[in-house]
Amino acid sequence: MTIFTKANLIRFVVGSICLLLVLNFLWTSESDVVSGSSLSKLSIRRVHKYAHIHSRSNNVSGFASDKGVNTNISGQKLPAAPLALSKERDQHIGRNSTSTTVIAIANFTSIPQDLSHAHPQDYTNSTLKPYLHLTQNCTDPDPRDGGPITPNTTLESLDVIEAELGPLLRPGGAYQPTDCTAQHHVAIVVPFRDRYAHLSVFLRNIHPFLMKQRIAYRIFIIEQTNGKPFNRAAMMNIGYLEALKLYKWDCFIFHDVDLLPLDERNLYNCPRQPRHMSVAIDTLNFKLPYRSIFGGVSAMTRQHFLAVNGFSNSFFGWGGEDDDMSNRLKHANLFISRYPINIARYKMLKHQKEKANPKRYENLQNGISKIEMDGINSIKYEIYSIKDFPTFTWYLAELKNSERKS
Repeated sequence: MTIFTKANLIRFVVGSICLLLVLNFLWTSESDVVSGSSLSKLSIRRVHKYAHIHSRSNNVSGFASDKGVNTNISGQKLPAAPLALSKERDQHIGRNSTSTTVIAIANFTSIPQDLSHAHPQDYTNSTLKPYLHLTQNCTDPDPRDGGPITPNTTLESLDVIEAELGPLLRPGGAYQPTDCTAQHHVAIVVPFRDRYAHLSVFLRNIHPFLMKQRIAYRIFIIEQTNGKPFNRAAMMNIGYLEALKLYKWDCFIFHDVDLLPLDERNLYNCPRQPRHMSVAIDTLNFKLPYRSIFGGVSAMTRQHFLAVNGFSNSFFGWGGEDDDMSNRLKHANLFISRYPINIARYKMLKHQKEKANPKRYENLQNGISKIEMDGINSIKYEIYSIKDFPTFTWYLAELKNSERKS
């Protein structure tokens, strides 16, 4: 009697599949332990080589630092999923601690006043002159040395961008001139959700552009969790508050990830009045749509932002939040400054049109009356993850504020 019966063959196939599944589970479990990543197995596989966790020697807002490990996973060229899909918290938030919702403005008395004291690993190293020993102040680039530029829009994976730019930067996408003392300390805040191809192109272009300006800067990517319509304004409020926990930045640039500057004379610093920077965009025929526009890319000092209580948290979905900010500035007796249209030029990367916010006009109409109660003093959010990647600092944030009825 032969053993190769149909029933035995089925048993053999099923048994082989079960054995492979067990071996695969054991291998992936071991990999996760070695990597030290808190991302789920599914997330790790889907984010390709972007599951790096870079260590911080200092704690941020009471979060314990994690161990820096690079996880290399072969697969697709670009991540197809958010940087973290699971609700599981990172190690530095604390597995045994109770997470709290943030409902407060950063306390300026606790903000580091000097970059070299705040996070030395971000801005200095043993091969460079200490920050405090630099006696020569950096000057703004000579406009005669700059002019129109052509951005590199070639799509590359994020690990390629990290390999190109990482050696030139400090962890978290931070940079500071080494031959002079920077006069402008700028936080670049980028509200983000599901724009991974844009992020790769943006980072590849913005870092070389900013390095030439002899400013100290750091790029903050603020990603909103799924579950609610995207609230761009709230992510910028969160970016402002969280960035101030690292350093007392004097200037904030709020920057859409799909806009690339086209002229080196467009300086990323903050003047005495708020500056609308993306004056002329290629998709709008390089024309200013209307005088009060304040969208795309904008620059505000810390004092400007406090004077208007930040952005409104009421705008869920596309549109309205920038016009509301324009109204806030006017209400605070501030006016919008701009570079000439031949300098403040931008290229917009292609993307699908977002779903418009049906309440944007209603919120705009009632915006002025809500300035004192709707902004950075009322935002409620929870930080799920903070990571220093080679080219930026990443926050995964869940907004706790609800959509207002009026």
